[in-house]
Amino acid sequence: MPKLIGIKKINIAVFISGTGSNLKNLINYSFKKNSKFKIVLVVSNNLRAKGLIYAKQFKIKKKIVHYSNIKNAEKKILETLKKNKIDLICLAGFMKILSKNFIKNFKNKIINIHPSLLPKYKGLNTHQRAIENKEKYSGCTVHFVNSKLDSGKIILQKKVKILKNDTFKTLKIRVLKQEHLIYPKALKKILSNL
Repeated sequence: MPKLIGIKKINIAVFISGTGSNLKNLINYSFKKNSKFKIVLVVSNNLRAKGLIYAKQFKIKKKIVHYSNIKNAEKKILETLKKNKIDLICLAGFMKILSKNFIKNFKNKIINIHPSLLPKYKGLNTHQRAIENKEKYSGCTVHFVNSKLDSGKIILQKKVKILKNDTFKTLKIRVLKQEHLIYPKALKKILSNL
């Protein structure tokens, strides 16, 4: 029998709209010796997304899709995913909601990181809402994506204590630190089950 060299890595596409700090973090993690994935594609709906500099820096293919027509946009994305043999999609601050049809094409193969302890505070302005409601804790959640907003099966969560003098900004910074820790862990967890 021929000897297998190394481990077969899963091809991942990361979808971003903004600064891409989770993307950068996942790229760094993908270079670790025991990593089971490689990022082969970055998709963005925003031509000016700062995170695209990481795609350039690490020579990762990028696809910028204009969302003036959702159906066309998703069709282009699906074609690109197929062409690049993508096994799993990681949403990392992607500010568009994927259609049911798109999700069906990648059933149980799309994960997202969300800055709250789901099921609390789905959607936007999570930090502000948690502070206003005088919550003791906020946090972040990595979950599978299904057709309902921020409602898929939870993979991992991390609590972050809300401090007395926290503002939206200070809380966001502390939650983001935890996002960077749990996203790679969540990936490792699901990839070990593949």
